[in-house]
Amino acid sequence: MKTTAIVEMWDDKTISVYVPDFDGFSLNGQGNTVEEAKQALYEAVNDYKTMLSETGKEIPASLSDIEFEYKYDIASFFECFKFISVSTFAKYAGINPSLMRQYKQRIAFASEAQKMKIEEAIHRAGSEMLAVHL
Repeated sequence: MKTTAIVEMWDDKTISVYVPDFDGFSLNGQGNTVEEAKQALYEAVNDYKTMLSETGKEIPASLSDIEFEYKYDIASFFECFKFISVSTFAKYAGINPSLMRQYKQRIAFASEAQKMKIEEAIHRAGSEMLAVHL
């Protein structure tokens, strides 16, 4: 089952990945990197399934074949995809590079319109890269 997990960077640079409401319970993981936090989320799922099994409770079908689709905040996006230059990407997206660096550092926070502009640029870049053959 596919479900959305939210990836956020906190002020202390800790990364959190969570599913706010999943069949009546919460799942989350934390780490110093996005990968660590994602791994911790999968461990939380496995620990929860183990606990249910050990207590004789049924494991929900939604947990048996879980697949996460990740939704990033801007800071965690650039942390996860470090190979993307923030300033160069800002120019590609039509956003002031200084402002984009502030979003990445959590000094400023993007409006919904700015988030959409950034997301559209990410998708456009992905489409352009998918068309490349070497």
